[in-house]
Amino acid sequence: MGRAGGRTRPRQSERARAKGPSQRGPVVPDTSPSRYIVKVDRATGAELPDEIEPGELLVHAHRDHHPVEIAAQYLASRLIEVTGNEALVKRGLRAVDRLGGRLARTAAEISGDPADERRVKQLLGVSARDFAFRFRETSHLTEKEVKARIRSLQKDARSRLAALGRRPRLRILLTGATGFLGKEILVQAASHPHVDEVVAVVRPETIRDRRTKRVLGVLSPRQRGARLLKRVGIRGKDARKFRFVKGDIEQPGFAISSTELTRLKRSLTHVVHCAASVSFDDTYESSFRANVLGCRNALAFSAAIQAARGSRFVAHVAIETSYIHGRRKRSIAQEDALVFPRHFYNNYYELTKAMASIETDRALVQDGLRVTQLLPSIVIGHSRTGNNRGDTKVVNAPINAFGRAKEAMDSLGEEWQDRARGWLVGLIATTFPADRSAELNLVPVDRVAAGILASLVSPEAIGVRIHLATDNRIRSEEVVRITREELGVNVRMADPTLTRNLTLPVVKAVLESMGEARLANVLEKLGTIFGVYGEWGQPIHDVGNDVRILGLPIRRPDTGAAFRMLCRHNRYVQAYGQVRDPDEIARREHLWEEAIDEVEFESGRQVPSMRAAEFRQLMADRIELRSFRAR
Repeated sequence: MGRAGGRTRPRQSERARAKGPSQRGPVVPDTSPSRYIVKVDRATGAELPDEIEPGELLVHAHRDHHPVEIAAQYLASRLIEVTGNEALVKRGLRAVDRLGGRLARTAAEISGDPADERRVKQLLGVSARDFAFRFRETSHLTEKEVKARIRSLQKDARSRLAALGRRPRLRILLTGATGFLGKEILVQAASHPHVDEVVAVVRPETIRDRRTKRVLGVLSPRQRGARLLKRVGIRGKDARKFRFVKGDIEQPGFAISSTELTRLKRSLTHVVHCAASVSFDDTYESSFRANVLGCRNALAFSAAIQAARGSRFVAHVAIETSYIHGRRKRSIAQEDALVFPRHFYNNYYELTKAMASIETDRALVQDGLRVTQLLPSIVIGHSRTGNNRGDTKVVNAPINAFGRAKEAMDSLGEEWQDRARGWLVGLIATTFPADRSAELNLVPVDRVAAGILASLVSPEAIGVRIHLATDNRIRSEEVVRITREELGVNVRMADPTLTRNLTLPVVKAVLESMGEARLANVLEKLGTIFGVYGEWGQPIHDVGNDVRILGLPIRRPDTGAAFRMLCRHNRYVQAYGQVRDPDEIARREHLWEEAIDEVEFESGRQVPSMRAAEFRQLMADRIELRSFRAR
């Protein structure tokens, strides 16, 4: 199956070992990457005893530390733009690297000092790592034995699903229900013919005054759930499908009460683990806690449900990411394979999601847990409306930054100092660190939720990784063109390598000297997040299992159209992220969707096909855009 299979040899660092019986306090989880990854000697293949630090598993740790390497990345990007031959440029880079290695060896031979080879390589920026990383094996079984075990688990799932009848009544435990993707799952589950009950695990919510931060009250999970259902438009009979119970994914057993747990053991057919950190700039500790520890707890919870007497459990559904394959320089990231990426990981989000996938592999192969792994790419708003339930992260962040920069420039005063300052800030804020050839794999949230629900009645998905991604990726230059058309912002692309290593530090210092520390931090954050995804050579995500196994439509969503609708939504509905009240966003999104329905019915055309000016006028005929009230 191409899984990280073989003998398991987990290690535990001294600082993460559990406390002894004479010591009080909670058990400290092992957060060391060495539990999942091993460093090996490139020449002998032998495991090295070094403790692996998380930072050394990221791209920038092996690239952004030498001026020659930065210059080479920049020149490679320009050559690809001129020649259009990426393979030729990569061969050229490898040839230059080999030439540098020969020059270093020659220098050492001339001087008679072997250490001079290393010094010259460092001077020339030659890649000279004498070690490599690989994932630890997850089982002692052979590949044939792993496949046999997976077939057996699929057979068990098929049998259990059949026992539920021709029209199975599915009862699902869902984590992450309050998140962007979780909300869409609730919406689709409300009308799904097979979903009989959804039990959402949520924490109580503390309500604070936005200005003073004074605690105004605490919402129980039940109260929080009632608000959530109202906001997403689930009412009446459909609302009775949903229950919200107190729990915490970062705690063993989700810290669910024993009474509730007894009830769930008798009734659940599926566990859908959707909760995760989706912050590309989170620390390792924060990402590990949400993505790995949460995954471990979810798998243990499902294993207990599966093993319970009289259990109706069919399968655990793990929501991962197609970016667990890391930086691969445009090679195919296969659905059914997981190997440590030669070019490392872009951030701790990718790294910890890969670790979580290995935890899932172990639960599948070693423990016999019936589990499906679904791997979405970068999730954006609804394909038809752009609705994102108020989300302001990931792709929404640069769109909002561009729009707010334009608004600030349009409202400049008459004083030349203010205009000069505003012009400079606007120029900086509308720069997009991306190479023209870079491709982003964006997938609308409704496609992902549809794939998750389809997996519930697809026993063949057990033991299989499935990319919920697209085969029509969007290029950076198309992102800039659509942004310019929809927002009226003259966004300029800048080389991501130079931006990250040269321009951004200078710009940040200038903005801070101008008293724009907040904008400086925002730009640094955006550059950190998108600088790596905007470089040439992004991986190509293999797709096919979403159609072949889950039965989703073979025609995947139009990425350009979905991105256009996201721009329109962020501009009119969210006012570039300035409308933050969840109730107000919910009201606006319902009105927005109704207006789009009317426009498409009366025109007989899909709204993404309309030019920006025409679409604005048609919507303005139905909605007063400033107050966002129906006319």
